[in-house]
Amino acid sequence: MLEFGKAAPAAPAADLVIDGSEATFMDDVIEASKEVPVIVDFWAPWCGPCKTLGPALEAAVTKAGGKVRMVKINVDENQQISAQMRIQSIPAVYAFFDGKPVDGFTGNQTPAKITEFVGKLAALAGDGGLSEALEIAEQMLTDGEATDAAQTFAAILDEDPSIAAAYGGLVRAHLALGETAQASELLTAAPAAMANSVEIAVAKAQLELALATADAGPVAELQQAVEADPANFQARFDLAVALLAADDAEGAVAQLLELFRRDREWNDGAAKAQLFTIFDALKPQDPIVLNGRRKLSSMIFA
Repeated sequence: MLEFGKAAPAAPAADLVIDGSEATFMDDVIEASKEVPVIVDFWAPWCGPCKTLGPALEAAVTKAGGKVRMVKINVDENQQISAQMRIQSIPAVYAFFDGKPVDGFTGNQTPAKITEFVGKLAALAGDGGLSEALEIAEQMLTDGEATDAAQTFAAILDEDPSIAAAYGGLVRAHLALGETAQASELLTAAPAAMANSVEIAVAKAQLELALATADAGPVAELQQAVEADPANFQARFDLAVALLAADDAEGAVAQLLELFRRDREWNDGAAKAQLFTIFDALKPQDPIVLNGRRKLSSMIFA
């Protein structure tokens, strides 16, 4: 498996929240915080607010999936470390990162505040190099190294299955390899949490184009048909599909725009629908997309 950055491996859920003591504070908090942020919860059995805050913190830490850990310190049993940390009232919470205290609060907190607190700490640890790996995988795909790109996207998902950019990238890598069936299966199985993401929408659009161009006709013959009869809308639409299959997205957009100009309602607005699919499949700042959208808008609102 590929290794990304220097992030520590995710700890088992049972190890994310532990009971600490003065004897173990250096290892459990100071040293451990050099790998991931560590939250220290100073509490006592007789403290009412502690009974609410503690479980809420534990739940948020567990949900963070190993990006943050938590150590619970009973102030009655560990008075020396409590004095060193100048704990005057409880619950008191300190966060350590890289061996130093970086944040904290006293008193109970709302669920939203707790989520925000843990989220900020998780962000301190970064993503273990996954962002860089994503950039590398995308460059591989751009350079035509689809097999390597697919392996890299898959490795990223092994580390964090929730990254929509990696999931969409894996779909696009399969499409680049001509593996439309695998790409379709992946999209069908996409987690609900990322189903409406931009990355998945791009992958879906590219799959639609791949399926549409699978049986594309010869460009030369279709070009001749359009030149012989400019009102042959089916031939013009088929020419656009053939141009897409030949990696000429600009030419395809030009034909579809001309078809829309001549008859925007032809075949239930097929030209407009295909244009939007192409736009979704390309990068938003691609000149083909920018120019195409501008020309289409001028026709729509003319």
